[in-house]
Parts: sequence; structure tokens; C-alpha cells
Amino acid sequence: MSSEKLNIYQKLLEVRKDVSYLKKESQSSQYSYTGSAQVLASVRKKINEQGLLLIPRVNDKNLITETVEYTDGNKPKKTTTYFTELSMTMTWVNAENPTETVECPWYSQGVDIAGEKGVGKALTYGEKYFILKFFNIPTDKDDPDAFQQKHEQKASKEVLEKIKGVWAKLGLKANQLDAQALSLYNQKFFQLSEENADYFLTKLEDQLAEGANK
Repeated sequence: MSSEKLNIYQKLLEVRKDVSYLKKESQSSQYSYTGSAQVLASVRKKINEQGLLLIPRVNDKNLITETVEYTDGNKPKKTTTYFTELSMTMTWVNAENPTETVECPWYSQGVDIAGEKGVGKALTYGEKYFILKFFNIPTDKDDPDAFQQKHEQKASKEVLEKIKGVWAKLGLKANQLDAQALSLYNQKFFQLSEENADYFLTKLEDQLAEGANK
């Protein structure tokens, strides 16, 4: 459909129609994952055709640092993890009629060991997951037909244990999981629905995998 005389919602719908599924093509030593570049490439051409702009805005930020001390052989060492949280607004603009906009509140996070890449990672993950969720793009971990069941059913112990394992590998403390689950999903960690737990696990695995390839 031509972009002429379409309103912003119709244009966004045309973008949504264009991408039905994404396969996890990126690979780390541990996980397959859908990379940021892959997600952006899947919609970029159609977004340009429709004359749409996506403008991110950071409204607020929060930085949590955690230092873990350990022994490597006989040498004491410590690692500091920087956990960046961003409260954002993602705004779609119709370039042919800039008064037409769609504003979406959004949240993002980034984990970094060195410290200087936390904001960049949070912005990258925020954009990636916003596009996936805004356009309802399933990846090969998603099952659209089971959405309602996953939304109502509690997460399995196996999935929760996987989340805890990846969380620990990111250098974060277990006692922060409840607060993070409440912040993201308004559910305590052990009360997460299957849908929310799967989404949370996917985000953490992606962060771990992409961090390993930086």
C-alpha cells in the first residue's frame, strides 16, 4: 500500500504487516539470539518507505553498582557490575505530517562490567525490544497461539532457575531479582507468569550473549 494519504496508525500497521517472524541468527558460545542489527534491518526499509521516524527520549535514569569480591587462586580480586536503568519515551513521527505522533512510555536496562557502555547497551536493548514488542514480531522462542495460556500460567521452576543462573553470570545479586521483577512486571520473581518469565529470560540471555561478543 502506498504511504500517500495514510495516517500514522495506518503507516505503522503497514510496517507491522511486513515482518511476520524472526529467526535467532546470532550465536554466542552459549546462546542463539536475535541481534539488534537483525531486528532493525527487518523493519528499516518499510519504515523508510512509510516516511516514519522513531525518536527515543530518556526521561530518567538509575545506576546500580555491585562489587563482588572473590579469590582467583591465592589472589584476592573484585569485579564491579554497572546496572543501568532508563525510563524512556519512544515517539513515532509521520514525516509527511509531523503533527501526527504516537508516544509510547518504555523501560530499558543495560549491564556492563567496564562501566562506560551501560547507557549505550540500555539504549540498544531498549530500541530492539521496543520494535519487537510494538510490532508484535515473534521470534523462534515465541508461540503466538499460546499467548493467553502463558500469560495466566505461572512460570516453571526450571525457567526461574535459568533466570537465576543468567542473572548471576551477569554479576548481579540474587536478592535484587524480586525488585527487578516488580519493577518490570509488577510481580514478585517467584510469582512471574510463564509469559513474563520467558520474556525476562530472553532479555537476560541476549544481554549475556551480546556482552560476550563486544
